[in-house]
Amino acid sequence: MTDAVGSIDKPDAQDEATESKKKARKGGKRGKKGPFGRLALFYRQIIAELRKVVWPTRSQLTTYTTVVIVFVVIMIGLVTVIDYGFSHAVKYIFG
Repeated sequence: MTDAVGSIDKPDAQDEATESKKKARKGGKRGKKGPFGRLALFYRQIIAELRKVVWPTRSQLTTYTTVVIVFVVIMIGLVTVIDYGFSHAVKYIFG
């Protein structure tokens, strides 16, 4: 049975080559280093990922902070009104 890529039953030669490469590599960078080497690698990877981050400008940060604070204040008001209504409804029903 075949599909658009090739045979399902028999892998391509390229697939076999990549599988053999994957099997030959046992530990990679982490397999040859001790615990301190792995820790150093981890921190280097963290720094590399943080360099990829697109940091917001000061005006964007101010806008985002304002939006979050306004949203939280609105939600506090909404929950307060609902709580006040429920408390009066419970007092009316039970007491």
